[in-house]
Amino acid sequence: MNLKLSLLRGICQTPAYVACAKGYFSDESLDVEAEVAATAWLVPHKLTNDECQFAVMPWSRVAAAEGYPFVLLAGSGCEEAAIVMRHGIEQDQVKKVAIPQRGGIKDLTAMGLIKSLGWDNAELLRMPSGDGAIISFFGQGSDAASMVEPYATMMEELGVGKVLRRTGDLWKGAPGCSLTTTRKFRDQHPEVVSKVVRAFAKGADFVLKNPDESAEIASRHIGISPSIIRKALDVNKPNVDALRNTESMKQIIDLMKQLGYVEDDNSQYLDLSFLDQVRALEAR
Repeated sequence: MNLKLSLLRGICQTPAYVACAKGYFSDESLDVEAEVAATAWLVPHKLTNDECQFAVMPWSRVAAAEGYPFVLLAGSGCEEAAIVMRHGIEQDQVKKVAIPQRGGIKDLTAMGLIKSLGWDNAELLRMPSGDGAIISFFGQGSDAASMVEPYATMMEELGVGKVLRRTGDLWKGAPGCSLTTTRKFRDQHPEVVSKVVRAFAKGADFVLKNPDESAEIASRHIGISPSIIRKALDVNKPNVDALRNTESMKQIIDLMKQLGYVEDDNSQYLDLSFLDQVRALEAR
């Protein structure tokens, strides 16, 4: 079966980059074509329109999708967003904070941390994408911004900004971008889903054991120096079991309710049975 996998640019996607590069999908007799989407909010549309069958996308967008058409299969990113402040100013001098569109973990991390950072009166600059928030920050159009790795590490390495806090400072072990498919595809092709999860988990394991080579592989997709990616992997390792951190996820859902992003709790978007199969095989 020919499958399309929609990815983004970031450390959180590294297990998928590696699984493709190392042939782990091919080992499962799968023909997987990976493509990098311009921004995260495009990915749900691709899944809905069957332009792709799998994606590594923000779990919070899956949880907030109307009608819950998608299902989370395995974690990938973990505690992946960071608040970065521009060099040359103090924390109480922050007047503008750049964040991407509502619903992603970068947005939620910023919204969750703004009060604790003393930025209640700061102007929120809503950018059309995470890249937009990064450009706004780099171009000094904002005093701080929410971004994922390796961009937070890049800002520190270039002497542009300083990481103040990360998602994990607010929600320990919180998942970020996660392996996702549609409920329809899962129900119609469970054997294919099982193979994809196995290959993906193998990719995540490779990243943990071989960060240097993984950084080289990720650099081809992210377009950032392997040395910066390698350093970012020290603070943001993939975790396929991040979706088991239900307490952190509940806290994030509660914030999403307060912000009006979702109306109720619903567990239909989470199915870890395929990941459980992988763990059972590893335990033998």
